[in-house]
Order: sequence, then structure tokens, then C-alpha cells
Amino acid sequence: MDEKRMYRNRIADGMLSDQLEAVGAVLIQGPKWCGKTTTAEQQAKSLLRMDNPKMSKEYLALAENDPELLLAGETPRLVDEWQLAPQLWDTARYTIDRRGDVGQFIFTGSAVPADKSRITHTGTGRFAWLTMRPMSLWESGDSNGKISLLDLFAGQVKSCIAPDTSLEDIAYILCRGGWPGALNLKKTTALRVASNYVKAICESDISRVDNVQRDPGFAMRLLRAYARHQGGQVSVGTLYADLSANGGGSLSENTIALYLSALRKIFVIEDMPAWNPNLRSKTAIRTSDTRYFVDPSIATAALGIGPTDLINDLNTYGLLFETMAVRDLRVYADALDGHVYHYRDHNGLECDAVVHLNNGNYGLVEVKLGGETLVEEGAANLKKLVSKIDTNKMNNPSFMMVLTATGGYAYQRKDGVLVVPIGCLKN
Repeated sequence: MDEKRMYRNRIADGMLSDQLEAVGAVLIQGPKWCGKTTTAEQQAKSLLRMDNPKMSKEYLALAENDPELLLAGETPRLVDEWQLAPQLWDTARYTIDRRGDVGQFIFTGSAVPADKSRITHTGTGRFAWLTMRPMSLWESGDSNGKISLLDLFAGQVKSCIAPDTSLEDIAYILCRGGWPGALNLKKTTALRVASNYVKAICESDISRVDNVQRDPGFAMRLLRAYARHQGGQVSVGTLYADLSANGGGSLSENTIALYLSALRKIFVIEDMPAWNPNLRSKTAIRTSDTRYFVDPSIATAALGIGPTDLINDLNTYGLLFETMAVRDLRVYADALDGHVYHYRDHNGLECDAVVHLNNGNYGLVEVKLGGETLVEEGAANLKKLVSKIDTNKMNNPSFMMVLTATGGYAYQRKDGVLVVPIGCLKN
């Protein structure tokens, strides 16, 4: 395949390879345009594109009458946009059982199947799930990768020189997003990729996901309201109030919830669950999810703002930089068999991101644009949270980190807190 010669390596490459050696099929899911199919093609030996306009009717007919024929081919066989024919799931499960071998299929999908009634088996034991997101800065070449999360969890701390990256540079990277198709375009053109993506969401994808016609104008207003509450633990009622205040609250809270559900099904929004540590005191922990888009460029495109607007509004810049940092931490944590959470208690103490591995180790991360005052504020928050954790019931954190947009160096302070520019980080 020609794309293999121009392929930019992804963190998911190794994860996919490992899973193909362990199970019969791997489902790669995530938003459109994030590179799922191209990544899968690097390891697939044959390909079926269910959305091929020249063949889609024939493929759907075969899916009804002879689905095994569609799955015939050299393995691993890639089935792209499999959710268009969800019955292929059960056929793949049956084929895997009959062949008795691993690495048979790779399914990719940019949406949850509209009709789950066509699936009768969970896939447990035969399928593995792999989530892809837009590129992290390490994958897009905007990070030098000198500071590895894996090393930090192993207690290996080092200092390094950070890339010569300004707030203006990070603002552009944030607005461009991690879309692979935008990386080789000139700057003005690259910024249009996210805008086109948002338009496609509102005009088509949000309705096609479950074949329910939705209002494109209201979808756009909802995305804008959501963007204004990035990084917040806000309710549907708060979003409704925002829409009403900005001339877009004609639909009910229940309808807003249904729109949000559709956006989750196409992997546009990915809220962050709350972290619930063992504390020395009986501090009440807030358990609401924190609102995030899967990529910060969706927020800037929905709001109609660009890099210069962020530089002129550092508050908004800081909130959306947090979204980019969370995206990268999620990509890196996935590779380490971990998850990312948010902490906040009823006293207002919070931690922007907790990277928690399945072995029980965890790291605490505060996200700041940079500068001595903000770094000091982030470090104080981290140390205050650590002082509340009951280390008789759980481990001390593997690390405390203030993750910044800019800075000349990554280093460890005397109090043990790491200061790491995002352009130094990798998995």
C-alpha cells in the first residue's frame, strides 16, 4: 500500500501488534480522521472497505446473505467501518472459533453501530478493544519525547532541554489539532481541517450515527456551549442555561442529553471520570465527569477562534491547553495500560489529571500554561492533595508533575515536583 511509505508511526502500532498476538480480532475505535484505518493497514494483509460507494450495496447484501464470504481473505483481514454491517461481528466471532487462531481480523469504526440488535455475542475472549484519538504531540513530531511517563513510573527522573516552542507555536498546534491529514499542510490550510470536521459533525455525522435527523444549527450551538465549559464538571442543565443565554435553548434538557449521547457515539466528546482515592479525612469527593472534546481543535473550530484569539485571551487558552494535555495523557496512558481521571473535592481542591495504571501506581498532574507563578500554584495544589492521601491504604504517587505549554527545560524541583513542558513528553 502506498500509504505505508508515508506512514507516521503511532503509539497504537505496538498495542495493535500485541493484541493481534493475543486474540482473534481487534476493534479499533475512535473519531473520524484520526488515522484508524491507516494504522490498521500497516499490519493488515487484506482489506474490506464497507463504505466503498461502488461496492457498498453489494457488500451489505452479502452481509445479509453470505457474511463469511466478506471475511474471506489473507489475515489479519481489515474490515473498515464495520458498524455499517454489525452482523459481521457475530460472523467474525464464529469464524475465529472455527479457525482456532489469533490475529484473524481488525475491525475499525468511527461510530457505535446504530442497530446493536444485530449483535448477539459480546466478543469476550475473541475481541480486544483499542481506542485511537487524534495524534499526541509525540506522534505529530511536536514533542522531543525526552521525558517518558513509563520512566517516571519506574522512578527514573531526569532533566532535559525542551524544544524552542513559544506560546504562539503551541496556540497554532492546539488549533490545528492532532489530525494526521493536517500535519503536512501550510498553516492556514491546516486550520481548516478542524473547521471542516466540525461542519461534518453537525451536517451529517450526528444524524447518521443512529439514523435520527438532528438540527445542524442546534448541534453547532451545542458544540459551542460545550466548548465554553471545557474542563468543567457541568450538568446538562448548565449547558441548557448557556444555550438559552446565547439564543440557542429552544430544545429541552432531555434533547440536549440525546445530542450529547450521539456525540459520544461518534467519539467527538470524551468526558473524564472522577478519581476516588483513599483520604485521611472524610472529605467529600465530587463524582461528576469532567467535560472534554477528544481534541482541542474541535473547541476552537466550534467557537470560531484561532491562534491569535488564544494569545489575546489567556484564560480561554489555558482551558483549551488543558484539553490538549488531557488528550496526550490519555494517548500515553493507554500504552501503559492506564487511565486518566480528574480529582476535585467539595473544598475546591482539584487535580487536573491523575494517570492511574492498572497495577495501582499513579501520577498526579497539574496543567498550566507556564511561568513561575502558575507553576508554583500547580505545585502547591499537588502537595496539598498528597498530604490528604492515606498512604496506609494506597501508594504514594509515583510522581507529581506540573505540565506546561512552554519552558526551556524539564526538571525536578527541590520539593520533588516535576516541571515538564508538553513538548518533552511521551508514553
